[in-house]
Amino acid sequence: MTALTWPVASGWRRGMSPTLMLGLALCAILAVLVAAPLLTVALATVSEGRGLSVWQQVFAGRIAQNFLWSPLANTMVIGVLVALGTIAVGGFLAWLVVLTDVPFRRTIGVLATLPYMIPSFAAAFAWGVIFRNERVGGQVGVLAELGIAVPDWLAWGMTPTLLVLIAHYYSLAFLLIAAALASVNADLIEAGTMTGARPSRILIGITLPVVIPAILSAGSLAFAGAVSNFAAPAILGLPVGMHTLSTRLYGAISTGQVERGYVLAIVLIAVAALVLWASNRVMAGRRSFATISGKGGRKRRFTLGPWRWPLLAFAALILALTTLMPLLALLVSSLTLRTGDIFSGYTLHFWIGGSDPAYAQGQAGILRNPETLSAIGMTLAFAASVAVVSMVLGLAIAYGITRLKRHAIGSLLNQLAFLPALVPGIAFGAAYIALFGAPIGPFPALYSTFALLVIAGAAYTLPFTVQSGRAAMEQVAGELEDSARMTGAGFPRRLLAIFLPLTARSLMAGGVLTFVKILRDLSLVVLLFTPATPVLSVLAYRYASEGFLQFGNAITALITVVALASTLLAQRLQGKAEPWLDEDRGETR
Repeated sequence: MTALTWPVASGWRRGMSPTLMLGLALCAILAVLVAAPLLTVALATVSEGRGLSVWQQVFAGRIAQNFLWSPLANTMVIGVLVALGTIAVGGFLAWLVVLTDVPFRRTIGVLATLPYMIPSFAAAFAWGVIFRNERVGGQVGVLAELGIAVPDWLAWGMTPTLLVLIAHYYSLAFLLIAAALASVNADLIEAGTMTGARPSRILIGITLPVVIPAILSAGSLAFAGAVSNFAAPAILGLPVGMHTLSTRLYGAISTGQVERGYVLAIVLIAVAALVLWASNRVMAGRRSFATISGKGGRKRRFTLGPWRWPLLAFAALILALTTLMPLLALLVSSLTLRTGDIFSGYTLHFWIGGSDPAYAQGQAGILRNPETLSAIGMTLAFAASVAVVSMVLGLAIAYGITRLKRHAIGSLLNQLAFLPALVPGIAFGAAYIALFGAPIGPFPALYSTFALLVIAGAAYTLPFTVQSGRAAMEQVAGELEDSARMTGAGFPRRLLAIFLPLTARSLMAGGVLTFVKILRDLSLVVLLFTPATPVLSVLAYRYASEGFLQFGNAITALITVVALASTLLAQRLQGKAEPWLDEDRGETR
């Protein structure tokens, strides 16, 4: 070591705590996993000495209208209407469960949380099973098989895309709004009642203002999810030429227009991030309403009277159409010779049948087809690996954030870890292709490798796992770690002996939910999919796109069953009751 570097190294050892060194190391890791891919996308659009020519082509060239502006308009319409729809449906169910005496409140509350766990492409395929008409050729849905004329606007395009996405995202609004409504003290409602206010006036003038933050959060999250969703517009919109930014991005990169695709990725990131930022600004600047005080709170429910059963029936219809019907439609259609012909006999060929030229050009059933069996193994290994890597990294980052919360490194860690939440899945996949699609110095290209899938998946799920890790860290008193440190226990020893045993249940639940998120995701992996790394969600989309609808529906039904079972397991592991379900244990369920 030279005389110049020795004091620096010595000062490093003397002036930096192990926690700070860990924080710096984690910042470096996040810079590679999160910041570098996004920076590479931006640089790729101005590379090779062309300056801003790619941007000019996309924004003002001859292709601009069809390539950017029309898809952008469709994207914004979908985002806004889906946000409003999810708030309306989720808010209605939350009001019904939390503030009314409707029967079977607990059952409604549980079922209303499940649609988000069903893949959006499952709901889109299920829509096609019922409403698909002859517009694009191939097999038709149940209604068309029965001789009912299904209009094009109901079978394809904007309307079914909106309905499918609202059905997928309203669970987010339900969870956020129900939690906010559960915090409203009955004294506020009784004060309005004593002044002679009507129930509708109380709802609009008292209850609604105090849950505005939850409504804004739900709307912004639904908007960000809808504008980045690839599955629903690709399945229901592309066959009739309706494009969104996500489908245009996929098409551009798939056809070799990589730089143009990266421009669309940046636009998509900007749209989603801008809405989330605006929502946070609005909530930060509004006057707060205190709904929880030091005095004991009571809940008061609106008496529905003769409306109890009609409103219960309406809620049951919503839940049946968004939770039970998609799975039932997929299962039934995977057992029929033609997708919509549910009255002419059934077959197990598409599940367990051998190769037969009379069926689907000789394709074997998904549980006997080497391609789908390989995809099942790859998908399970991919989701499990992402869950493990993401939870371990998320726990370490959460430790660094909580222990360095007053240090600039802790703030930087927090911002870098949250950044993937602002990036739509398909844009994140494009960023990883931009960075790891070619060799970097002595490191080979990772494209078409299992490692790239795991790295991208772990980075994409970090916002969720970091939050889970922070919640787990807060369960452990700092005195326990201080005592262990005083005995000479290093960080690995403290992690294994203190944190993991005390937080194992919460971490396992978080890992299962991460597994589910990756298992049902299509947007992230649709650009990373290759024959060497088959993934079930993309394989289902490919089968359906090529006309093998029963195979696509069977694979999607399999994914949906595994996702729902894993979600219920995670909820069981968490063992926490929702605040709107804590009361009235003896009520009708």
